[in-house]
Amino acid sequence: MGSLGPSVVTLQQPKAGKPAAAGGGHHEQEQQSSSNCGGSSSFRMPLHYPRYKKADYEAMPEWRVDCLLREYGLPVAGDLREKREFAMGAFLWPDQY
Repeated sequence: MGSLGPSVVTLQQPKAGKPAAAGGGHHEQEQQSSSNCGGSSSFRMPLHYPRYKKADYEAMPEWRVDCLLREYGLPVAGDLREKREFAMGAFLWPDQY
């Protein structure tokens, strides 16, 4: 597969008036943003790389594929087959097909 293009990592600044605890403010903010499947439109690298196998993607329900793609800021267009193929192309090594 080819490259997905340039990657952009978005960083969130702490909100004004809300003091960040020593070492804990960013973590709290990260948990809040990840609980809604990451609705950002630009690429964001979650803490962990997905560790699914091909069989996992093939059995994954559409809502979970959508959520996974949104977490990484990837396109969520097409039917379920296209989304699964895109996710496998993005997250699996060629020898895992």
